[in-house]
Amino acid sequence: MHAVRPGQWADPTPCTEWTVRDLVNHLAVEQMWVPPLLEGKGVEDVGDAFDGDRLGDAPVAAWDAAAAAAREAFHARGALTRTVELSYGRSSAHAYCAQMVADLVVHAWDLSRAIGADEHPSKALVDFTRHEVEPYADSLSGSGLFARPVEPPPGADSWERLLAQLGRRV
Repeated sequence: MHAVRPGQWADPTPCTEWTVRDLVNHLAVEQMWVPPLLEGKGVEDVGDAFDGDRLGDAPVAAWDAAAAAAREAFHARGALTRTVELSYGRSSAHAYCAQMVADLVVHAWDLSRAIGADEHPSKALVDFTRHEVEPYADSLSGSGLFARPVEPPPGADSWERLLAQLGRRV
């Protein structure tokens, strides 16, 4: 987020429906959900509190605040042993945290591609994300939230194959 230059907020991203600002807003909102969900609140309890553009006039500061609050909530004593109520049902907080990390890693690529930053996460993050996403990756395009898989480029590494599986052209 800190690498986004002032003139890039309206630029397109690999997520065809989102500009850079839309993508950062999505990521910030996902982080905003963490504290109430880990406190035991459900989707109905939160309602539309996080709808719309939540970045305001200071998108990086909004991201920083949301990410810090999410980290703090996940670090709270016993947080990862709780159960959270997600839009698709109940989940362990540990699994929810893993999904959140994988989502951030993949969207970091989207943002990096959009703004011309380094697109390669560490091997540890690639391995973690592949391990998390592989079991359900093939069903994601059916959810309407992900593009259909594409053919990876010749000689693609494991990260590029995962991105292609998630509908990203590398």
